[in-house]
Amino acid sequence: MPLLYLDSIQGVEKPVDHLARSLPLFAPPPSALPARPPRSVRLSLTDRCDLACVYCRPSRRDGYLKERLGLAEFSRLLSDLLGSGVRRVRFTGGEPLLSPHVLPLIEHAVACGAEDIALTTNGTRLRELAWSLRKAGLRRLTVSLDTLEPERFSTLTRGGRLPIVLDGLDAALDVGFEEIKLNTVVLRGQNDHELESITRFAWARGIVPRFIELMTIGAGASLPSERHFSAAEIWQRLAPLVCEASPEFEPDRGPARYLTSREDPRLRLGVISGHTDTYCESCDRLRVSSAGHVRACLARPDFVDVRPALQLDTPEAVLAAIEHAWSQKPDGRTFRGCTEPSAAEISMRAIGG
Repeated sequence: MPLLYLDSIQGVEKPVDHLARSLPLFAPPPSALPARPPRSVRLSLTDRCDLACVYCRPSRRDGYLKERLGLAEFSRLLSDLLGSGVRRVRFTGGEPLLSPHVLPLIEHAVACGAEDIALTTNGTRLRELAWSLRKAGLRRLTVSLDTLEPERFSTLTRGGRLPIVLDGLDAALDVGFEEIKLNTVVLRGQNDHELESITRFAWARGIVPRFIELMTIGAGASLPSERHFSAAEIWQRLAPLVCEASPEFEPDRGPARYLTSREDPRLRLGVISGHTDTYCESCDRLRVSSAGHVRACLARPDFVDVRPALQLDTPEAVLAAIEHAWSQKPDGRTFRGCTEPSAAEISMRAIGG
């Protein structure tokens, strides 16, 4: 049976090869579809993680996928994504450094001409892999770090060890990545008192700290509402450290807004306000889970399973599946990301955040 595609204009199913021949990929779509073509992809290499952060997983026993894409499938999909116009690749998980495919896929992204290659990690395997990641061609690194207090780190990650992550961060600094960022999810009554100390810790090492509002996605939606610490409060808390100006986006680098240090204009920090101020209208991201599910939105359940297209072994089939997924992107002028009810049903760990 041929792979079928739902023609959203005519409301009928067509063979995927017909679609690929009849439509140029990411041609200007009708007004009902998103106007911006996808320029970046978050590629989740595995749903496995060796931590269980309270805002990401309900427990350490929440289960894993039975099947994931193999190296050949990931490579093929990555080639077709980059061939379709996607220019920026971020490898995610779960924890991507638990995947045996991380190094060859970074090398493959380099060989395919990706303009920007980044990876987000919890840092537990950075000590042994930092040099290999840099040698493979990884340019930018983001490390999740929610606290500098060992006991609190263990609590928030359900058993993680802070010294291991800090050692990994030191190793990453030693090998000379072009940029390293820290991601800190801010939880009222847990780590909101550490914003200044985390900022100074990062700046002392030439790292860019970024503070993220708790988002009501998956496990985050089940946390008490009083844990929420807004972006406005984050900026207020950090006001003594940064210049008085309007926070600005970094072009083509995601949803964070940045300000520079009062003391050194080379230093900056960012805030991601995905709850009180969403950024859906400017989103140009696709997300691919390790199961091969291509999504155009983090906060909706819609996806396209790309595995049947990969099995057909034709670029047209894969590209048509990607376009189908992108056509599901909601209208960012009215859709409000993780504040929508659908977001509570999404597993951040499973789809790569």
